[in-house]
Amino acid sequence: MIRKLLFLAAAACCLLPFMDAGLALLLGFAVALAGPHPYPTQHKVWSHYLLQVSVVGLGFGLNVHSAIQAGRSGLLLTVASISIALAFGLWFGARLHLGRKATYLISAGTAICGGSAIAAIAPLVGAKESDMSISMGTVFLLNAVALFLFPWIGHLLHLSDTQFGLWAAIAIHDTSSVIGAASRYSPQSVEIATTVKLARALWIIPVSLVTLIVMRSTSGAQQQRLRIPWFIFIFIGVVIVNTFVPFARVLAPVCLSLAKHGLVLTLFLIGSSLSPKVIRSTGGRPLLLGISVWMLIAVGSLSAILW
Repeated sequence: MIRKLLFLAAAACCLLPFMDAGLALLLGFAVALAGPHPYPTQHKVWSHYLLQVSVVGLGFGLNVHSAIQAGRSGLLLTVASISIALAFGLWFGARLHLGRKATYLISAGTAICGGSAIAAIAPLVGAKESDMSISMGTVFLLNAVALFLFPWIGHLLHLSDTQFGLWAAIAIHDTSSVIGAASRYSPQSVEIATTVKLARALWIIPVSLVTLIVMRSTSGAQQQRLRIPWFIFIFIGVVIVNTFVPFARVLAPVCLSLAKHGLVLTLFLIGSSLSPKVIRSTGGRPLLLGISVWMLIAVGSLSAILW
């Protein structure tokens, strides 16, 4: 009971005005180090749906014209980064003698959108719980590093808001960490990062389709259903409403504020899942694969943006 109350108190602290994504992640990590999670199964569901609701709420800070411009500017980089990351990840994972399924999950998670891609693709390849744990652990650790490292590099290189938003959307895995890093950089970069990142996340659909076709001969693969990220389409609808419906603009500041608080709370929940057990289960070779693919995307996309 005491552990649950402390967890809820820490979560409530994330709603305070001075809290940002980075502090929330660190607070969650501190809770994870303090002992077993008081809500071992519920917190995954909470973070999953809270992130989706928060992302939809961020749509009240965008209009159709800026969203189209942002999506167009990141399209080529998105396609190139996903293709290169998947190809390199599969090749390097084989050289590291990792399991084929774990290699594919880490590569897909790094290339597209972290935990969401892993959760969508794992059933299609018949991945075991151990494969998912290793893949999720690798991606979550790298996301935590990116949340602090990317804004620092961005300021060091004097990236513009547009440049940083585009870079974060292409090179960071999970949507929560993308928006979290962008929010630590500037409000303007959040708009770019959110739009480009969600466009990137839609690539779960074609990658899952290809995976399903390739794995059709595998036992049980034909019975699996694709997990389509429907919340992205709701986000698009909110952006359209926010642009063309005058009344929506009255509600926009409140919805946007709630969405930002929701995102901070999401980062706390994700941090609370980074227990010592998760860190230990990641292992050296999966982490090396994740870092290698991540560095390839990060350096390559930054070079392309600056060029």
